[in-house]
Amino acid sequence: MAPKQNSLRVSQGRVVGKQGSKGYFGEAYSAITAPENASVVRSVAIFGVAIAFFSSSWSEFLLPPL
Repeated sequence: MAPKQNSLRVSQGRVVGKQGSKGYFGEAYSAITAPENASVVRSVAIFGVAIAFFSSSWSEFLLPPL
C-alpha cells in the first residue's frame, strides 16, 4: 500500500494549507514584516512620526521669528 500524501505544501519557506496555525498577532506580524508590504509600512510609520512632531512643542521651531 502506498503511503498517504500530506496535504501541506511549502511555498517560499512557509507552510501553506494549515489553517489556524498562527494567532491574530502572529498573522499581523507576518503581514507587517512581509517584504511586499515594506513600502506601506514605511509610509505609515513616517506619517505617524510627522503627526507626533507637529502635535508636539518641537513644531514651534518651524515658525519664523517675529
